[in-house]
Amino acid sequence: MELIVDGQRHEVDVEDDMPLLWVLRDELNIKGVKYGCGIAACGACTVHIAGQAVRSCQTYVSDVDGPVTTINGRGRPEALHAVQEAWIETQVAQCGYCQSGQVMQAAALLSDIPNPSDAEIDEAMSGNLCRCGTYPRIRAAVKLAAAKAQGA
Repeated sequence: MELIVDGQRHEVDVEDDMPLLWVLRDELNIKGVKYGCGIAACGACTVHIAGQAVRSCQTYVSDVDGPVTTINGRGRPEALHAVQEAWIETQVAQCGYCQSGQVMQAAALLSDIPNPSDAEIDEAMSGNLCRCGTYPRIRAAVKLAAAKAQGA
């Protein structure tokens, strides 16, 4: 089957019921997408499919309908996404393992709600777990990213 991942076309020969996470990591060698729990409870594997945040560990590759964007395709060192810039500026990451999923979820939130309230941020991000407990910094980074995206 054919997938478009981070703007590039890929042909993969895998079983239809293979989780997208394993196609990305094992078949396409895209390691920014993390395995956390395997049951869509932690958010470490969050990617965008046609602009919507999804858990790749529970999405069959045959169900992918649209381009896939991973953290690897979200921004480039010379042109980071506003969320990535905000993450760096607010020093969100401690261990960093959950951060790719956190960034992808935050980017999806901001594309739906450009200036979210604390409650909207907490609700949208609630399914993304952080063992280090950097939730206040995550909220601050989302607010900073919203301001950056709006040119403030």
